[in-house]
Amino acid sequence: MKTKLQILIVLLVGLAVCGPAAASPKPKASPSPSAAGPSDSPGSQTAAAEAPAAKSQRAVPFHGMIAVVDSAAKTFTIAGKEHSRTFKITESTKITKAGQPATAADVVANEEARGSYTKAADGTLEVKTLKVGPQSDQEKAADERRKSKREAKKAGAADSATSPEASPSASASPR
Repeated sequence: MKTKLQILIVLLVGLAVCGPAAASPKPKASPSPSAAGPSDSPGSQTAAAEAPAAKSQRAVPFHGMIAVVDSAAKTFTIAGKEHSRTFKITESTKITKAGQPATAADVVANEEARGSYTKAADGTLEVKTLKVGPQSDQEKAADERRKSKREAKKAGAADSATSPEASPSASASPR
């Protein structure tokens, strides 16, 4: 009983000492005003702080049939089974159609589209690359090579996992 009480006291003291330090989040280092530029307006500092975060985002692939195009807003919508996604074409978007460079005017409804996008801070899906039209024979061949390579890798991993050489058994251990 006495040892249980001592253990309980030690745990409570340890929690009281370490608890507040572990529970409080560390403040993020904000960029210095000189790093944000000569402007002192809060909007420019916020934009400068968000710029590195946007570059670190990974591009997400997409593909589907274009349902709606809004030329004025430079957006297009791909209808999905459960929900639709609206993508924004920016100045940095690389658009190709049939392997040739294209413009936002070349994006039309009822045409296949694939590419990659990132999610902006305000929630918009900004397109990084956009390929409009059906896949070319070269793209189809490259996809088939990737698929067969992936299947071969899976088959190799499955074979090595089930083989007795890959996993030592307790009965085979020498004494």
